[in-house]
Amino acid sequence: MNGNIYQQLGLKRVINACGKMTILGVSAVDPQVMQATAQAAGAFVEIDKLTDRTGELVSAHTGAEDSYITSCASAGIAIAVAAAITRGEPEKVAQMPDSSQWPNEIVILRGHNVDYGAPITSAIRLGGGRIVEVGSSNLAARWQLESAVNARTAALLYVKSHHCVQKGMLGIDDFVQVARQHNLPLIVDAAAEEDLRQWVASGADMVIYSGAKAFNAPTSGFISGKRTWIAACKAQHHGIARAMKIGKENMVGLVYALDRYRTAAPAPDAAALRPFAEAISALPGLCADIEQDEAGRAIWRIRVSVDANELGLSAREVEAQLRGGDIAIYARRYYLHEGHFSLDPRTVGEGEMSLIVARLQEITQHAAD
Repeated sequence: MNGNIYQQLGLKRVINACGKMTILGVSAVDPQVMQATAQAAGAFVEIDKLTDRTGELVSAHTGAEDSYITSCASAGIAIAVAAAITRGEPEKVAQMPDSSQWPNEIVILRGHNVDYGAPITSAIRLGGGRIVEVGSSNLAARWQLESAVNARTAALLYVKSHHCVQKGMLGIDDFVQVARQHNLPLIVDAAAEEDLRQWVASGADMVIYSGAKAFNAPTSGFISGKRTWIAACKAQHHGIARAMKIGKENMVGLVYALDRYRTAAPAPDAAALRPFAEAISALPGLCADIEQDEAGRAIWRIRVSVDANELGLSAREVEAQLRGGDIAIYARRYYLHEGHFSLDPRTVGEGEMSLIVARLQEITQHAAD
């Protein structure tokens, strides 16, 4: 049969210029990683020992005392919250997510209270947490963080994400200091971050990553941090984490993906993207330039601005036509209301950027007819 496996199932081919998004399957897994995953799926193993061993191997990459592999980053948030509330005590683990008898408040900046396809508050509540917001949507002060801590506080949660408000927020150092002052665990949600060591080294107690986003692993996540808190995370396997357990094959796949990540080729830089930006800018009503990721990561994208008066189509309409073609082309859509969208090269396959340019040419030509 022709086409990829999804076309064989009767689905459209997708070109992903949106990034490592759950709605598109996150990332493409390296064939060598898939081979390791398949080998793991075909054999038996003592899961408790695999959990401990893979935690050691992940920690070699993060610099943490220990790590715990989860089914995804959202599960990691719920498990870390449950660990903070129960501290791994079996009688509390068994009662979760009913945490009403114990300190269960999770302090988070209002500008970090994001929706990444589901509200982060859902993951916190799944772990038994009660959300306490600090500051306003665009500004937070140290005194507000300090005054939010009380006898019912279980943990502080810091979110590092392009979804968050990037200005006017407190930094990680403020969270580390306040957490230490009150002997509270600090949880960091670094789901899509690419630096494996920065957030562990910051002094956080539990740092959550997605395995499938930056590291191109099979569906997975992991928590790296202090040994005491990772033990409390592992204890949740006998409570809420049972409903979000990961299989042995994806645990092995994550370990191999992290090994591959160390030697992987870097994402395309601005110079590599420039010829495609110039080709797009040559089309009527379109202007393309190179932009860096809004959260400061070393990720470069092509921003396509649409002159609706010249083209006769808005950015929203152009983007909809990209998705609606015989090949569904997905771009980053966050700023359609401002008249532009972006193309993320990290998930674009060989030769596919030229197909995107050709499709934009078709759209502009049809608009001129």
